[in-house]
Amino acid sequence: MQTATENKITLVEKPEGIEGAGFFATSLDKVVGMARKNSIWPLPFATSCCGIEFMATMGAHYDLARFGSERLSFSPRQADLLMVMGTIAKKMGPVLRQVYEQMAEPRWVLSVGACACSGGIFDTYSVLQGIDRIIPVDVYVPGCPPRPEQIIDGIMRIQHLVENESLRRRDSEEYKKMLNKYGIE
Repeated sequence: MQTATENKITLVEKPEGIEGAGFFATSLDKVVGMARKNSIWPLPFATSCCGIEFMATMGAHYDLARFGSERLSFSPRQADLLMVMGTIAKKMGPVLRQVYEQMAEPRWVLSVGACACSGGIFDTYSVLQGIDRIIPVDVYVPGCPPRPEQIIDGIMRIQHLVENESLRRRDSEEYKKMLNKYGIE
């Protein structure tokens, strides 16, 4: 019979807690964070070349599924991570905001590429100079376009946020003030 080390299987680290013969106790925050971290359902909002790089992360070579993001959701009501990739025109801003508002809490936002982060090379009247002007952003992935490794790093940073976020953060006054700053109730 082979052991886990002979098969080269790596196990996820258990959360901090108290353990003994036949039991393990930890906090609810840590268990929920670990479960959320490994079951993120991303909604890709791709408009240009960054979307092509994201498609590469879903391929066999990079395999985003190994990070628990195998199921892409194209319905905002079934997603918890909004991945905005590419140039966002000002006319598209209200649509992006509506998609964000339709997502259930908790929700996170990943801004991928120079255009989504800051407008990129398009410093014109028609291009939104960063999506953080209309929705809150949790992680920025720079680049024009960013490599799939950078996108995976952004996903891993989101996972770190998800795992360590308190269950009560969304009810805090600080979080409510941040949403009110964007005009979101």
